[in-house]
Amino acid sequence: MFYQRFTFRLILRLLIINVLAVLLVYLVRNTQLWFTITGVTIILLANIISLYYYVNQIREDIKRFILAVKTRDHTLNFKNKATKGSFPELYDSFSEIIQIHKDIQLEQDSIFQLIKTILEQVPVGVIVVKKNKTEQRKSEISFFNLAASNLLNVPAYSYWHRFEEHLPIFAKEIDAIKTGGKRFIELKIQDKFIQLSIEVIPLNLYGADYNIISFQNIKDEIEQKETEAWNRLIGVISHEILNSITPISSLSDTVNQMINNKESLNAEDLEDLKPALQTIKRRSEGLLDFVKDYRLIAELPTPNAEQHSIGEILQHVKVLMQPMVNAKHIKLQVLQTASKISIQIDFKLIEQALINLITNSMYALEDVEHPVIEVTYRLAHNKVYIDVIDNGKGIEASNIEKIFVPFYTTRKNGSGIGLTITRNIMKMHRGSLEVDSIPNQRTTFSLVFNYV
Repeated sequence: MFYQRFTFRLILRLLIINVLAVLLVYLVRNTQLWFTITGVTIILLANIISLYYYVNQIREDIKRFILAVKTRDHTLNFKNKATKGSFPELYDSFSEIIQIHKDIQLEQDSIFQLIKTILEQVPVGVIVVKKNKTEQRKSEISFFNLAASNLLNVPAYSYWHRFEEHLPIFAKEIDAIKTGGKRFIELKIQDKFIQLSIEVIPLNLYGADYNIISFQNIKDEIEQKETEAWNRLIGVISHEILNSITPISSLSDTVNQMINNKESLNAEDLEDLKPALQTIKRRSEGLLDFVKDYRLIAELPTPNAEQHSIGEILQHVKVLMQPMVNAKHIKLQVLQTASKISIQIDFKLIEQALINLITNSMYALEDVEHPVIEVTYRLAHNKVYIDVIDNGKGIEASNIEKIFVPFYTTRKNGSGIGLTITRNIMKMHRGSLEVDSIPNQRTTFSLVFNYV
């Protein structure tokens, strides 16, 4: 109804106040009815005070609504005001907004509980740390799932410094990659060693900094991979040794038969013995070279890491490999040699790795028209990639994993250790060796370094 509306009530009150004010002025000027004057004055003041409280009540309701939204208080109710108040539409809107806010909050809480339940069930340990910007020791642990507690054999701590006191080695490794990254560590938990793959993801939400720490025990996976690698290696080694031992054994038996029961040898016998002994010598030397290659893989020197720019590395490799590449009539393109981006490396080992990759590319480019080798670098996801790219025959998808097995080679007279050594060099630099190949189009080998 109209009379319930704010405007009507406000005008009515103002009209009454004005009428009372005019009447009071008239009575004071023209009469001496002091009792009446006093009564009119009281009524006028009462109406003014009533008007103040009427307007102030709406202001207080708006303040209460804003405070309820800020504090997420969903118990505030304006239903009575919506039916009896001066602004039913306004109070209806207040109620609707509070209800929508409540529904959103319930939905968020449901999603949070769903995610929390999922994270509690996964076998991966997850710890979420809310960092304290002023004092690191007061950083809170917002989430600590059951898998994390079981893997580390610790209770679900609420503060990071208490967890740090319990597992200082783990905390130190986390601190080393607190800006983001991965790490592999070995921990001794209850007299048992476990290998953990750890990843830290920094996150900023609503002005607060968080670190999401996830980790899992990869001991079983590592052992399985090691077994597979050893089986492949033993297979290759057995093949190589048998290839050398079989002719040596056969020829030794032949020589033994030739000289058996003979006290002296004539010229014809000696001529027959020479090729057999030369073959035995050649295969023995081949077996010795094989053992030397194996030792070369197993005994790589410890890296002496120093700061070097990418441009310096690329320029040095260009000068070193250009004559050899030119002799094969291959175009060598070494790009971005002026780059000042620096990484911590052992220069000689990385140089050897690049020589191995470029040499492999040279062999892959045999009988290819317009052979090209391109060496360059790129930055992506906090990593530096030094790429060696060629347009050679490439690698079939089925052989991608095999090429890193020691002594596996598809090349005549190849040792099969170049890529193994290169991968080991990158592992010693806490990096990796990646390959991507489209046969007969483009093959890319990448030395991948962490860049923070």
